[in-house]
Amino acid sequence: MRINTGFGSTCLLVAAGLLVSSLAFRAAVPAADGAAIFKRNCMMCHGADGKGFPALKTPDFTDPKWQSSTKDKEMREVIKNGKKGTAMAAFGDQLKDEEISAVIAYVRSLKKK
Repeated sequence: MRINTGFGSTCLLVAAGLLVSSLAFRAAVPAADGAAIFKRNCMMCHGADGKGFPALKTPDFTDPKWQSSTKDKEMREVIKNGKKGTAMAAFGDQLKDEEISAVIAYVRSLKKK
């Protein structure tokens, strides 16, 4: 009895090709740009440099003390759901999780050296 393996080999090659092209497509899609998202959504209240505005009582993202006392999880929660008792709006329905992560990474990059 002879088994024809041509069909199975062809399916395997097609599946491998789809996997490789899928991975290549993901690599070609640019990651979310935290700086651009910050500029578009956050700058008006937090300043272009992230130092905030005392009159608005917004935090200074460049302050090492603020940076060390604020966890990423807390930032994510505030970005998604806003902050009660403040003007901080919720962006959970406007930003994807990867965009929120990019904003958090950008805010972390503002820390004074």
